[in-house]
Amino acid sequence: MTRHLACSLAALLALAPTGSSAHTAPPLPSPGVEILVDGVPQTRYAHEGRWYVEALKGREYAIRLRNPYPVRVAVALSVDGLNTIDARETSAKGARKWVLGPYETVTISGWQTSRTHARAFEFTTEERSYGQALGKTANLGIVSAAFFRERTPVYSLNQDRQEPKAEAAPSAPPAAAERSQNKAASDEYAATGMGRSRDHAVQQVWLDLEDAPAATVSIRYEFRPQLARLGILPAPRADPLSRREGARGFEGGFAPEIETVR
Repeated sequence: MTRHLACSLAALLALAPTGSSAHTAPPLPSPGVEILVDGVPQTRYAHEGRWYVEALKGREYAIRLRNPYPVRVAVALSVDGLNTIDARETSAKGARKWVLGPYETVTISGWQTSRTHARAFEFTTEERSYGQALGKTANLGIVSAAFFRERTPVYSLNQDRQEPKAEAAPSAPPAAAERSQNKAASDEYAATGMGRSRDHAVQQVWLDLEDAPAATVSIRYEFRPQLARLGILPAPRADPLSRREGARGFEGGFAPEIETVR
């Protein structure tokens, strides 16, 4: 029997504040993945077969996962191509995973840096991202979750085994020197950095999982100027100073009458 190492939120859920604790939800037809800022789901936009959300520069965010199945699932969750538990680049099948009970919803708020702590996900630029700090930049700008269902458990009389030690995500190395502050916002691309440290206790469990994921959900995130360039959001209005520079003098005609605002 093949067993897969996963991280369970059981210990966390007894300690976490209401906003990030698990709760049961009615069965739904497909797994849920939502990007939350201050606990509020970000609007998702469908575009050319992909889902997009707006990245809010400098803001911390969390990822809410929902299990619609009547069995436990283990979710391989990556941000910018990095596993949220150990920051490795692996296949979904080989990744360490988060465990959700039947119909359960949990919120993952950051990179798991130890058995007891995590560092918050934070929208930032590519240059300041966690991936850039680790030298792993091939998949910046995407959140992906693969849901693997648990097989019917098969028990054995000989269950003794030594569990491996937890391998937490490595801390980011010191940031590089400040880059030019005059870089245009339209040339900046979103990625995820390490935010504040917070309590986030986990424990390891072993599950016998199906070989292929029951579902995979991916969400791209971009700053607003890039969403506008892709045609997902309306283009921003012209810069006010450019508009004023284009102003001219007399154009003829009479002054129109309007109601005076008092």
